[in-house]
Amino acid sequence: MGRDVIIACDFDSAEKTFAFLDKFTGRKPFVKIGMELYYAEGPEIVKEIKRRGHKIFLDLKLHDIPNTVKKAMAVLSRLDVDMTNLHAAGTVAMMEAAIEGLTRPDGSRPMLIAVTQLTSTSEERMKSDLLINEPIDKVVMHYAGCAKTAGLDGIVCSPLEAGKVHDKCGKDFVTVTPGVRFADGDKGDQVRVMTPADAKAIGSDYIVVGRPITAAKDPVAAYERCCAEFIG
Repeated sequence: MGRDVIIACDFDSAEKTFAFLDKFTGRKPFVKIGMELYYAEGPEIVKEIKRRGHKIFLDLKLHDIPNTVKKAMAVLSRLDVDMTNLHAAGTVAMMEAAIEGLTRPDGSRPMLIAVTQLTSTSEERMKSDLLINEPIDKVVMHYAGCAKTAGLDGIVCSPLEAGKVHDKCGKDFVTVTPGVRFADGDKGDQVRVMTPADAKAIGSDYIVVGRPITAAKDPVAAYERCCAEFIG
């Protein structure tokens, strides 16, 4: 499996999104469409970005009863995205229902990954807010095992856990890691972070990078730097 850098297009309008993507002359980076952009522009933004030739990670983090998630995934599958996700905390039953809904009549489907713990979450917050007293890496490993059991393709996790996830679930089990920052950059609201080079060394398959690229003075140069550090 080849590594790739996914740019988080966390914009609030199609206009801003295309103004950003138009900077990448001759390049078609893999992009993430999250809640902000999807809720602002709806499915049409997904269709247009796909029409322009980009791979898309649709990051909506579904979490509901199994039947609702199954039906929602059936709708998302028709958008022809390359990757989408849900919360592992929704249970194995919910994840299995998601795969059923996401699978097209011909048997194909987008890659489906599970969110374990957000990279903005610390162990202190897990204990005080969620009443989860286990170490964060143990929780991530448990959720990874649940996702594997349900038949998902991988998980979203911090780069700090990517190597352990591969050890537990196999090298083909995909790790998608946000919380990646340049060594000389601002951590923002991320708590558990690594550099692109660190993520490569520890075995991440995909890294999701937002503000270090989208807010850079030269986004294309920042993207190329990220690719050089992570892909080589």
